[in-house]
Amino acid sequence: MDWSLSKVIRIEKGTVSISTNDVRALLQLYDVTDERHVADLVELARAARKKAWWTAYKNEVPAHYGELIGLEAEASAHKYFQPIAVPGLLQTRAYARAVLRNIAPGQLTPEQIETRVEIRMTRQREVLGRPNPPRLEVVLDEAVLRRIADSPEVMREQLLHLVEVGTAPNIAIQVLPFVAGVNTVEGAFIVLQFPDPGDTDVVYIESALTGHVLDRPDDIGPYRRAFERLQETSLKPDESLSLITMVMSELRSTGG
Repeated sequence: MDWSLSKVIRIEKGTVSISTNDVRALLQLYDVTDERHVADLVELARAARKKAWWTAYKNEVPAHYGELIGLEAEASAHKYFQPIAVPGLLQTRAYARAVLRNIAPGQLTPEQIETRVEIRMTRQREVLGRPNPPRLEVVLDEAVLRRIADSPEVMREQLLHLVEVGTAPNIAIQVLPFVAGVNTVEGAFIVLQFPDPGDTDVVYIESALTGHVLDRPDDIGPYRRAFERLQETSLKPDESLSLITMVMSELRSTGG
């Protein structure tokens, strides 16, 4: 099947579901040929994929985004680096709408944008609102704070939200300040860690137009080390919240 061990473990644990096509291929490999038995197992796979809330939006989002939602739902720790925008799990509704409008101007209808906003808000409730929420470690480039999304009012609301959630015991927000020098890490990425020690980390590489998942250890190591370096050169969480508050005040003082 050309799968990584990590993918096999996640499928066996039920962290992610298996496609009906993959089930058919495996049954062929295992010499399971009884038509009724095959049909039953394929139907079970199909039913399993319907259980998650995000399957209702299967046709509304790219496959890689759906995979991210499935992975983050089971992760015990999320490590974000974002040089462009606030991570989706920490966005306000208005900020999310502004970001989605500008990702690919004209490519999404207003209805599609609202659907994506609802998906983002549901992700927040499902991940951050669960009984044992994951640990979130977030590194934001200072440019994220100063880049106006839609309007100063929308940006102030977003910055206030960051300050509020940044005080939660499971969320640590750090800002990589301009004075830290040139950052050579290209693009946004997320490192997801899982509660089972046998389940390896996963990296989701994010861009404006696409995204993909890395789950091979040799690929993940450089991202894990890059994130540690970013944390070391960033402001401490309390200093970061102070900077976010200052930027928010500056927006208010401009009268925007």
